Amino acid sequence: MIPPDDTIAVVHLDLRSGAAEIDSPEVLRTKVARRLGSAGLPEPDHPLFLVVDTPAGLTDHQRQYELLTTYRALGKIRILVLLVGSAPGSYAREGEAFLPDRRLVRPAVLRASGIALLWAGDLRSARTALEQLPPDDPDALAVLVDVLSVPDVFLRMVDDVSGLPDAVAAPGVRLLEQDLPPEVRDRAWRDALARFAGEDHEPAAAGNTLSGAELPEPLRGLVEGRGGRDMRHRTPGGDADQAYHACAQALERAEDDVTALRSLPGLLARTRLTALEEDLEEAHRALGSYRELVAGALRSDGGSGAPPSAAEASARLAALGLHVPSADGVGDRIGEGLREFAGKLLHRGLALRAVAQRFTVLAGQVEPVPGASLLPRIDAHSADRVARRTAAEGVPLPPPAVGASVAAGAAGALGALWQGPLAALAALVPLAFVAAALCGAARLRDVSRPGGTARPPLGPPVAAALGAVAGVVTAYAAGTPLWAGTAGLLLAAGTTVETVRRLWRATADSWAAGRGTVALREALAGLDGLLARLVREHWAAEERLYCADAARSVAGMLRATADAADAEALVEPGRPRTTTAPAQPPAPAPEPAADDWLRSPSTLEAGAYGDADDADTEWARAYALDERPAGAPEAAVPHQAEPADSWDHRPARLPRWLHRETGEGGPDLVATLAGDLTDAAMDAMDAYWGAVERGQAGALAARNTEDRVRELLSDARIHLQRNGVLAAPRFAAAHRVRAGSANLLGTDPHRVASLVGAESERNTVVQLSSPEQGALLSRDPAAAVWVRFAPEAVRTDVETAWRANGAAQHEEPLWTATGRYAGLIRLTPLRMGVVDTVRPRHGAEPETGDADLYAGRDGEGW
Repeated sequence: MIPPDDTIAVVHLDLRSGAAEIDSPEVLRTKVARRLGSAGLPEPDHPLFLVVDTPAGLTDHQRQYELLTTYRALGKIRILVLLVGSAPGSYAREGEAFLPDRRLVRPAVLRASGIALLWAGDLRSARTALEQLPPDDPDALAVLVDVLSVPDVFLRMVDDVSGLPDAVAAPGVRLLEQDLPPEVRDRAWRDALARFAGEDHEPAAAGNTLSGAELPEPLRGLVEGRGGRDMRHRTPGGDADQAYHACAQALERAEDDVTALRSLPGLLARTRLTALEEDLEEAHRALGSYRELVAGALRSDGGSGAPPSAAEASARLAALGLHVPSADGVGDRIGEGLREFAGKLLHRGLALRAVAQRFTVLAGQVEPVPGASLLPRIDAHSADRVARRTAAEGVPLPPPAVGASVAAGAAGALGALWQGPLAALAALVPLAFVAAALCGAARLRDVSRPGGTARPPLGPPVAAALGAVAGVVTAYAAGTPLWAGTAGLLLAAGTTVETVRRLWRATADSWAAGRGTVALREALAGLDGLLARLVREHWAAEERLYCADAARSVAGMLRATADAADAEALVEPGRPRTTTAPAQPPAPAPEPAADDWLRSPSTLEAGAYGDADDADTEWARAYALDERPAGAPEAAVPHQAEPADSWDHRPARLPRWLHRETGEGGPDLVATLAGDLTDAAMDAMDAYWGAVERGQAGALAARNTEDRVRELLSDARIHLQRNGVLAAPRFAAAHRVRAGSANLLGTDPHRVASLVGAESERNTVVQLSSPEQGALLSRDPAAAVWVRFAPEAVRTDVETAWRANGAAQHEEPLWTATGRYAGLIRLTPLRMGVVDTVRPRHGAEPETGDADLYAGRDGEGW
């Protein structure tokens, strides 16, 4: 049994012409290698030879058959000989009369195991009686050879025919071919290549970043660990931690001083302001020290522009009081993660160039950034920048709110409800607002900026003065009593204190912001962020650098694969693969001779044989059932012999026993072909992923992968040409569910179900036998062996149609892995005594010196 993973190839040999050239094992092996090489296949371990010959060639080509049966291979050799034409006349025994077409003489070398003979006396390709086509019509022969070249059909033929008497059978066929027209197939092929490769300028990934959710686990740790904000980067008690906390504590004390300054005691006493200025000066000194430490840490890689080794980086940063967390296990299975990520994107239907773009983004996202490249960012937190931000924050004090002026006016009016000498008390509230403004201006002076002293707000004092005038006028006009003035003064005092407190707090807050507390806090946070970024960049630096390099290599390889797909789109799918071997010219047509037994009338025609049983003749003719001709008769067209290589092309003239059903392509055609190309790319990159995991993803591995991709793309094109789109190529992923004929070809699968499953279709089988050969077939109808076959790709549709129609299947059809044909083959054995096996008699006659190769017959002594 042939292993299922072995590459099975059927090698065609046509011994009808040029057989004399095959006179040595070396010539035969070269010819076989040329045939396999033209199909892009290696030499198989279990060779399958399909030999086309004539009945007379069985004895004439004894040497060639000996070479075939002794062909050296690792496994078993199987040979299927397809004989076309009638048998020559022969002598049954010495002294017997010349009996044409009554014997099929077979050399004993073809009696071995694994060798079977199919004798098609007449291919019967003519569709009407007016056509005069030869028995070995090249178009019909090309179809029959194409069907027998399907490995599953070939092996089934050899097995079934070997079980018949003498391992010889006469075939009868009824075939259905489902395929696409060449122009539809070519257009779908080019569209699939375009979808597979993508545009030259693919849009960048959204945001130029990849989230951890869309990355496989081996890569997610590198991305999320690098961007994690909870990574502790300062060693407690270290130099960096002490410098940071010195600045932070000075800023905290300054903020506490600002809080105390905002209260009314801060307005009246100068001690709070002095403490604030001292703490701010200390914060500036601490920030400068921390800035120097950060700059030294950023220069810790020696200015080489590349991150040092993990151990060296950890030692340098540890000396500065920085802690690089361990990255144990983070870099494991990077190659596996890249492979999984590529497969995930490709199986989502993304084009190669789009996938390459995402790998480029991934490389930029995980690649470590050297500390020296972060040095320019420290200038944003220099002392000059902090001073400029402080000056920019020192804007003029905001005008008081309307509510404060209204409150001041109300307080002035309430405190001025006096008459007579007591009217002087109306000036108390306005004077209180003026005093508060002057005290605030004195406390919030800033000699470091032009202007020196802050300008006090004028709105509340003016409003209080106006309110006081209005209160005095009201008191004189209304004649308010003394108790009313006292109550109003008390209310005015409370309102004044609350309004002054609110105004002072707002003014102090604005002034404190202008003193640089906010700018210092931002600078400290920015410097610490640079330090944390430096630690994150040194975390798993070697693993991330390796991942970035591998991702860029994968992106380059994917773009090269897309270029190869673009180049493949320029190749016509129907063009056969070119080889370096020179093309063999077709064999010249033989001149007709007077005694040409292939073209002379057979003596087995009506009345030629008196002892021929009429019942035998009638039964033989029953196998050669006629077909109803369709359409008007066609004129006879002369046919010329074609070379054997032309079997790869679809014949223009269809034999009567073949129906070709062509579709215009289904909705899943282009997507399925693009999926096949994706599987080809994944198959070609298998070795490349191994190189990535070993850290050897260099130019050589990428170049080998590109060559492998080109080879598989060419194989996909040839597979599409020879087997159609229904059969999955050998590199197709096993998990993919392939669409049926309706969605791929746009054809009806019920026709295949009807042909393969219906018993009535047996009557439409055309027996490929001449009338003379018909008398040599077995008379027992039960002796015939039936073979039903159809592509595995339509199995689901066919079985569904059977269940829908309620058709019961008595035998399981042969589901072929490749090929575009479905149909019935009937194998009819020959009558006993028709096959005559002879063995060669080595030695030469004394008179002639020629060897009598066929004097010995089966059963005689050697």
